[in-house]
Order: sequence, then C-alpha cells, then structure tokens
Amino acid sequence: MGRDPDEVKITCNIEGKIALVTGANRGIGKAIVEAFLRRGVAKVYAAVRNPASADALVECYGERVAIVQLDLAKPETITAAADRTNDVEVVVNNAAVFKACTPFDASSLDALELGMQINVFGLMRMAQAFAPILRKNGGGAFVQMNSIASLKCSSSFATHSATKAASYSITQALRDLLNQQGTAVLSVHPGLIATDMSNAAALRGHAEPPSVVAEGIIAALESGVFHLFPDTMAQRIGSAYQSFAHSVIEAELSEYKNN
Repeated sequence: MGRDPDEVKITCNIEGKIALVTGANRGIGKAIVEAFLRRGVAKVYAAVRNPASADALVECYGERVAIVQLDLAKPETITAAADRTNDVEVVVNNAAVFKACTPFDASSLDALELGMQINVFGLMRMAQAFAPILRKNGGGAFVQMNSIASLKCSSSFATHSATKAASYSITQALRDLLNQQGTAVLSVHPGLIATDMSNAAALRGHAEPPSVVAEGIIAALESGVFHLFPDTMAQRIGSAYQSFAHSVIEAELSEYKNN
C-alpha cells in the first residue's frame, strides 16, 4: 500500500508570515490581502499588473503592504517579482483570466489559447520562480486559485473550464513536488463568488462575498488539507467529490499498481 493521505498533511499558520498575492487589487485577491492582514500576516506583497490599482491598499495598511508589478502573461515580470520578494513565505496565485466560449464559437481557440497562457503557463511560471524561495524560507505555502469549473464543465464556459482543469492538474503535481520541501499546497475551488468575473459570466445571482474564500484559505492552511471548497455551491460539489479526491487524487499511484 502507498501512504495514507492523512500522513502527508503539511500545515501553515500565516501569523507573522510574509505573503505574496497575485491579482491583489480587487475581488478575491483583495479580500485575501485584507484577511491575511487581519489575521496577523506581517507583510503582503500585492502583485498586480498595474501598480496604481493597488494604491488604496497601501493607503489603508501602510508599510504592511508593498506593491509589486507582476503580469502572468509576461514571464520577465514574474522573475523580477521573485527577485524582489525573496523573503516571501506564502504565495497565493489568485490572478486569472476569464474567457468563456463553447467549442463551436468562432473565438473559442483564441479564448482557449489566452486562458492557457494566463491560467496554466502563468501558474507554472509562478511555481518555478517561487518554489526555491519557499524552500529557502522554511517551506511555507503555495495556494492556487482553481475553480469548481475545473471539475464540472458547462458548455457555455468550455474554454475556461478546460484551462481550470489543466491548472488543477498542475496543482496536483505541485502538491507532490512541493510537499517534498515542506511546502503546503492548497487547491482552492470557489463556486459562485461576487466578483467582476461572476458579473462577466452573468452569474451574480446568489453569489457569496469574496471574504468566504479568504477566510477559508486561512483555515485550510492551518488544517493542512489539499482541497478547499469555500462557498455553498462549491461545498455541494466538494461533498460529492470528497471520496474520489481522498482515495485517488490525494493517494499515491503505487496503491493501484498491483491491482
């Protein structure tokens, strides 16, 4: 038999830590920054494409927030950000692009290409840049903002779901690799959250506030779980997925080799 998933849990208490959050200027990213600061994080690097967009965070929190220019579509900005933030202990890769098309839409291939560039290649570049920093600083945590769209594909959102499924797959690999250096990895799967993205998808409806994701991340890191389904919609899907995730996703392949 392989290892029991419960035996490989790595926890991370954010109090006193230095964190970096991509897409920190609005929505879930801003809520994460604010929740981290309320819960005792020493400093947050607010990583954004347009530095001016995060000025309000500095005005509110002063020196506890430092703005870093970072664009997931531009690898050189990721490298530069990593060089500047070599004291970081918790990385939250929240930034993403939402381009939803059916497979038959005229712009579907372009939408898929853009989504892969940001949501998947961007994640891989973030992991490559920051894994050595996290190792040097004692392990810490790497948090990836995935989605329930990574598990359930709606035809209207097919291109977006495909990129989120790919990012979830990469996150599973990161868990295996980063756990070896003592880094906790968390895959976050929000459902209906009140953000600009849900507005763009015309899904505002019964959306829950971004704070439920932020507070969920803190609790999940403290408990050492790999999956987080933070809101009501996500929890319904997560409860159905839990057994499969525990038995397959979080287990070693060696458990199945002799079956």
